[in-house]
Amino acid sequence: MTSTPLRDRTSAGDAGRRVSREGARLPLPRPRGPLSSALLAGLSAGPPAADPAGQLAPLREAVAAGVHDDASPDAVLGDGDLQLALTVLYELHHRGVEGIDDAWEWEPSVLAVRHALERPFEAAVRVRAGQPTCDGADAAAVARRLFELAETDGPPSLARYLAKHADVGQARELLALRSIYQLMEADPHTWAIPRLYGTPKAALVEIQADEYGGGRPGRLHAELFARAMRGAGLDDTYGRYLDAAPAPILASLNTMSLFALHRRLRGAIVGHLAAYEITSAIPCRLYSDGFRRLGYGTDTTDYFDEHVEADSVHEQIAARDLAGRLAEQEPALRDDILFGAAACLAVDGDVGRFMLERWKRGDSALLVPLDDLPASTI
Repeated sequence: MTSTPLRDRTSAGDAGRRVSREGARLPLPRPRGPLSSALLAGLSAGPPAADPAGQLAPLREAVAAGVHDDASPDAVLGDGDLQLALTVLYELHHRGVEGIDDAWEWEPSVLAVRHALERPFEAAVRVRAGQPTCDGADAAAVARRLFELAETDGPPSLARYLAKHADVGQARELLALRSIYQLMEADPHTWAIPRLYGTPKAALVEIQADEYGGGRPGRLHAELFARAMRGAGLDDTYGRYLDAAPAPILASLNTMSLFALHRRLRGAIVGHLAAYEITSAIPCRLYSDGFRRLGYGTDTTDYFDEHVEADSVHEQIAARDLAGRLAEQEPALRDDILFGAAACLAVDGDVGRFMLERWKRGDSALLVPLDDLPASTI
């Protein structure tokens, strides 16, 4: 992993190229086992037929054979086949998947499969995260507890490694793997907006408005990340590196979608966002330092520099006005808020440990080398 850095090469011509990628769907991924094979085969065969349940019979058989509610958390969170299947199913509610008809989104037989996969997945996330407690139910007490959870989680070791030790190959791997979420940045948390009211709703809208560039398309955080990828010589097509993403990356993304798409888990998605914002500013400063150390310019570092400033403000809004005030409005959601925060810290922590373990022993964190992936057709 000692390749030479590619200088930022974003130009005015990129504007036109970006237009062709607006609204891009997730590329149809390579299956990783019997579950994702049956899912992709069934959904990509065409729109739901007269008997959709029968059309998905092989998928139901794969679920019955390979999904067990009593599986260990490590087995579920580390199961690339199951995590890929969930990623595809959740993507039907986000941007859609190439080759899969949108009519499958709310097809009851597909939702039944998703529910069967979500049961062991949610159970695994709950065990992995644990259930934090809090002495108070007022906004100040809940916000204080959220900051305590983030502090207890420890220093951002992956970011520190990139700042001081990572080589160019590892830095590009970081961007490729983070792109699985960052090219859709903020979208899962936005699902919570219609499920909130009053101060928490206003607080979430304020945060999300910044995430979406304050009305300026070129400043959407997802677009800033795309520009960072182009500056590092990477393809910024949505979902381009999904086939290279290991199970922990998919589990992190799926945790957000699980919380976002269930109204009963609205407290968890709020807590997740609070933890995400609280733990963002310092790592982003370190990432920016690392990319500068490796010779990259502002097109690559702008995304991280933006978050150093923005998230130092967002963390206060998310912890107090969003999460804290939601706990005051709906005291029954307090534990869910804390659980969502703990889940963010735990599952994202798994990603960092996974990548560091491989890098420190000289291995790649990718399932497939970047050069071995087929070229994008978008």
